[in-house]
Amino acid sequence: MKHVARKRFGQNFLTDKLVLDNIIDAIGPNPGEAMVEIGPGLAAMTALLLKRLDHMHVVELDRDLVARLEKTFPREKLTIHSGDALKFDFGQIPVPPGQKLRVVGNLPYNISSPLLFHLAEFAHLIEDQHFMLQKEVVERMVAEPGTKAYGRLSVMLQWRYDMALLFIVPPTAFDPPPQVESAIVRMIPTRTKLACDGPTLEAVVMKAFSQRRKVIRNCVAGMFTEAQLVEAGINPTDRPENVSLAQYVALSNLLKPV
Repeated sequence: MKHVARKRFGQNFLTDKLVLDNIIDAIGPNPGEAMVEIGPGLAAMTALLLKRLDHMHVVELDRDLVARLEKTFPREKLTIHSGDALKFDFGQIPVPPGQKLRVVGNLPYNISSPLLFHLAEFAHLIEDQHFMLQKEVVERMVAEPGTKAYGRLSVMLQWRYDMALLFIVPPTAFDPPPQVESAIVRMIPTRTKLACDGPTLEAVVMKAFSQRRKVIRNCVAGMFTEAQLVEAGINPTDRPENVSLAQYVALSNLLKPV
């Protein structure tokens, strides 16, 4: 029976074989690796991954698709976790000694940002992440200071990951076609993460970008003095998008030294 994509789950199924092959090549799966796919859907990518892997895990919310996956793949090849990826404990997936977890997926656009922040909690357990996301979201993730796309998502994810936009995927590669272009992003937990308290950095960044059209001095008024901004190497008349990750970390460490 044909599965009808459900809007409430943000379902757009990737069907273009060339795009699928390019994604698999970018991921580069190898036998023996521990891999989990978020939102396998109709399993187009799952099937290709399993040609190179001994076994993998998937997290799927749609119960109809869970039933379909159970009928399609033997348990010794695929472990299915039926539930919400936003609440899933990725630390429970067994990983061979000396290895870390690899995470892949065509992420629903409607939950992409909260899901990325949820996964960031497990960054220390993860080798890499390859995701299909709305192109605009990926551009925000990898944006440099001084650009319109640079914001809270850029700072908080760049603090934890080294990231790269690999290639663009057109709407025609999906069924049903989304209204926007998509992109493949590679995320590798950084080995040189700047030392600071995560929740404090988050609070500083949220405060700064809550009024991004104002100068940074006004955005963080009540949290920092102008002298403290200068101490962190920040021009008080710069806008939030002109402040680098290192400078936001320096501000965070003024509030809560590590």
